Amino acid sequence: MSGIGVEAWLNLEGTPFAVLPRFVTSLAIGLLLGVERERKQRPLAGIRTFPLAAMLGTMLTMLGQMTATPVLIAVGLAGVIALGFLPEGHQEAEVQEPRTTTLVSLMLAYGLGALVWYNQSELAIATAILATALLYLKPELTGIARKLERRDLLSLLQFATLTFIILPILPNRAMGPYLALNPHKIWLMVVLIVGVSLTGYLAVRLLGERASGPWLGLLGGMVSSTATSLVYAREARSNPGSLSFATSVILLANIVLFLRLIVLAAILVPAALGAMAMVMLPALGLGLITALLRFRHDQSQAGHPELTLSNPTELKLALGFALMFAVVVLCSAWLHDLYGSRGIYAVALISGVNDVDPITLTVLNLFGEHRLDIRQVIISVVLAVFANNLFKFGLIASLGGRTLAWRCLPTFILSGAGMLGGLLLLGTGVA
Repeated sequence: MSGIGVEAWLNLEGTPFAVLPRFVTSLAIGLLLGVERERKQRPLAGIRTFPLAAMLGTMLTMLGQMTATPVLIAVGLAGVIALGFLPEGHQEAEVQEPRTTTLVSLMLAYGLGALVWYNQSELAIATAILATALLYLKPELTGIARKLERRDLLSLLQFATLTFIILPILPNRAMGPYLALNPHKIWLMVVLIVGVSLTGYLAVRLLGERASGPWLGLLGGMVSSTATSLVYAREARSNPGSLSFATSVILLANIVLFLRLIVLAAILVPAALGAMAMVMLPALGLGLITALLRFRHDQSQAGHPELTLSNPTELKLALGFALMFAVVVLCSAWLHDLYGSRGIYAVALISGVNDVDPITLTVLNLFGEHRLDIRQVIISVVLAVFANNLFKFGLIASLGGRTLAWRCLPTFILSGAGMLGGLLLLGTGVA
């Protein structure tokens, strides 16, 4: 990075003040942190000390570079740390803010000042903003921490182990029959399933059922409507009190799928956006109407059982889904080897059972290369969505039970009818 370019804008090159903008940047960073600290009762450092510490970091880094004495940076940091050992200088009965927090913030300001000298102003400013937000939001963060139990923290540690320790060491290459199995991608599905389940559990614990349901549906639809349907279908079966909540999350996740396809077309091949929107918008609209009717019906009913989601510490469901994912991928590769020559539509049906995104990306790229026309692209995507919806509805019925399946069926049927109607309109327009 080359810095924010203030020196060139002010035309200070060649003058004694060429580096002054860097000190001004450090001053601003220190003021940002210092203003937040000044709000506390009798802080160790405040609106004056923080800017001075940041500019000290910039100055000592400059001197260390000019004199080839980088130890000056460490000396300055030691001086800042020494401030924490000074006596408080007052005997107030209540000093609410721990000195350690202010001391670490002061050390950070000093370090960010040093970072500014190395032409990393953007990074230093962004870090200062994040640090100020962390300091300012102490009451909210403390409230969240107090709501979490020991098993919640164990679930977070478990998820971190799955994501940041196991996933990176798995080979990310194709292997096995038809080179269809990729251990990294299969384990990524485990991470996805556990992540969706853990997000839902924590959202309900922290936000409540009504506040977290719509957000979980939107998030699940953007990440994986299949994984979301699986997780909350299982929850509805194991806890009848979560039936309404699970229905809302599943329906919203599956409705957002149509919006996601429109966004993919807009980003990858804007020329296909009009046709994709013509087919997906009717499905999106009809799905929203049926979902809203379901939500209103649920809210009008009194006496819902209490919602208590189970903590997602068990990995049996995730591992089972990963195994199923591997089997579907393997069968897809086998069927593609047998019937792939019969056209892109067979491939769309086969691959759509597992995930809509791969075939969508493939046909959009082929359209961009002028190897498919727009009608072939849209038909392929529609076939993939139908196959995927059929698979998801099977998951909902088998894992969630008959009641959940009947609650979700109208949205699946009418959104599918919307796609077919849009396809017919597209065929008329193309013809």
